[in-house]
Amino acid sequence: MNGIITLSLVPLRAKDNECSEMTSQLLFGETVEILKSKEQWLYVRNHSDNYCGWVDKKMISLLPENGEKNHNDIENFRILKPVSFCRNLTKGNTFPLPGGSILRNYQNGNFTDGTYQYVIHPSDAGMPQPLTGNNIVSLARQYLSSPYLWGGKSALGIDCSGLVQVVFSLCGIMLPRNASQQAEIGEEINSLALAHTGDLAFFANAENQIIHVGILMNAHQIIHASGWVKIEKIDEHGIISEQTGNYSHKLHSIKRMI
Repeated sequence: MNGIITLSLVPLRAKDNECSEMTSQLLFGETVEILKSKEQWLYVRNHSDNYCGWVDKKMISLLPENGEKNHNDIENFRILKPVSFCRNLTKGNTFPLPGGSILRNYQNGNFTDGTYQYVIHPSDAGMPQPLTGNNIVSLARQYLSSPYLWGGKSALGIDCSGLVQVVFSLCGIMLPRNASQQAEIGEEINSLALAHTGDLAFFANAENQIIHVGILMNAHQIIHASGWVKIEKIDEHGIISEQTGNYSHKLHSIKRMI
């Protein structure tokens, strides 16, 4: 059985408890496969990135068994701005939609999820942008000053890999959810001097485990979410904190997804 997100965004949790760690978020329009249920909780797999977790069943709308299968097709229209406002014409209320939200059956600002009819400003939505380094950086810059939130995927709270995933989805590429997973794909770049705009830089802890990721603007600057989304200097050793002047993250590897 499948479900669809018809709220702005929904927390995905590690355990079937509202106090449990939020490991990710499901965006409006994303669909999930329901793998199992436990009282008021559903264990689901996000069709977009195959990430699994627990969701309060009140936050998911069930889809008919014979419904559309590819709701998360990357070629769907999406919200291209960090935040848009959408009006539910059926209910008569207005609510925010985060960047990356999926809009199906979209035409000239109007779309439907199969149950409700919605309208947004047409300039807020579009097909995925061309996959170029400049577009990746331009989209990431829209999230500057967004606060860091573990598991977050919106401008009101986002983590390092969430920023990367959302931005790349707006250019037609759906990356895995976590930094360690993202580091497993792409073309390895052997030196920061060889990096291109839009390449991803990964960072490791003392045990050499990947714990952080950011988007390279050039060989000297990186945009990443740490405390908030910011631009900082980087060299072959790692990220140099704008606040302290010390290294905050140790460079592990560079990957090219473009």
